[in-house]
Parts: sequence; C-alpha cells; structure tokens
Amino acid sequence: MSQSLPRIEIEYCTQCRWLLRAAWTAQELLTTFQDEVGEVALQPGTGGIFEVRIGDDIVWSRAAQQRFPEMKELKQLVRDRISPGRDLGHSDRSSAQP
Repeated sequence: MSQSLPRIEIEYCTQCRWLLRAAWTAQELLTTFQDEVGEVALQPGTGGIFEVRIGDDIVWSRAAQQRFPEMKELKQLVRDRISPGRDLGHSDRSSAQP
C-alpha cells in the first residue's frame, strides 16, 4: 500500500484511572475502522486529559467539550476525517429512527 494509514492517539489521565475507558475506546475504533487505521495508540497523561487525535488533529477533547464523547459521535468524527464517504450503519442513524 503506497499511502500510510492514519494513526489515532488516545491520551488519557492516569491520575483519574481512565485507562479502561481509553482501552475500550481504542477497541471500538479498531473494530469499526480495521481497514482504515494503521494504529491506535494509548498515551498516558495527567491533569484530567482525555483527547483523541488523528495526527496533529484533535478529534475530541474532554476539556473543550466538558464531557466524554458518546461512542457513536466519536466514530462519526473519526469517520469524517479518515473515510468521509463510509456508512457506519447503526452509528449513522439518528435515535429517532426505529
């Protein structure tokens, strides 16, 4: 493959014990984007950080949004950056639909 696949980095706060949340997030992203992602890395941090980045792009910042992402919205944000035309199936449907 001539083009390298994107690297997703999840920086999480070790003081807050958010490793399991970060690992679960990584698992969900790897499962959903198994053919579109080259790597998902977990980076320990401090100070309440929980950020998801693709390259230098911050996809989600707990500090900026004042909350953790819903997995559905995080998958949509990641998809919009790495595979914009991709259908995410149930993750693309609004909760108002049956």
